Amino acid sequence: MYVEIDFNSDEAIYVQLCNQIIIGIATAEIKEGDTLPSVRQLAELIGINMHTVNKAYSVLRQEGFVKLDRRKGAVISVDVDKMEALKELEQELTVVMAKAICKNITREEVHQLIDGLYDSYGTCGCDGKSGGK
Repeated sequence: MYVEIDFNSDEAIYVQLCNQIIIGIATAEIKEGDTLPSVRQLAELIGINMHTVNKAYSVLRQEGFVKLDRRKGAVISVDVDKMEALKELEQELTVVMAKAICKNITREEVHQLIDGLYDSYGTCGCDGKSGGK
């Protein structure tokens, strides 16, 4: 697993790490059942504090992307609650859509962008189903 952290970003390092792991799952770079590196290994690999990696793993557990096992560590295990996921997506998209409207981005441009992004993920690593094709 390749992780790239932007230390100059306004986005917190643990959030960047979470996002990259989620993208790894969506692109099937990381698959259901895969074990993530230990907190210590990943911290050393990236050059960040172990507490930052631990926080990222905890957030991923809370969001239903990993399970923490004493023997195996952090294991990819996507908990799919579609209704909850749709509710979260709507909340996150609300501000994004408001910004798009303020910037005069058309409905067609939004649909084209979303379709392109959705198609770029192909097969999801969490369930083997096609991402919308």
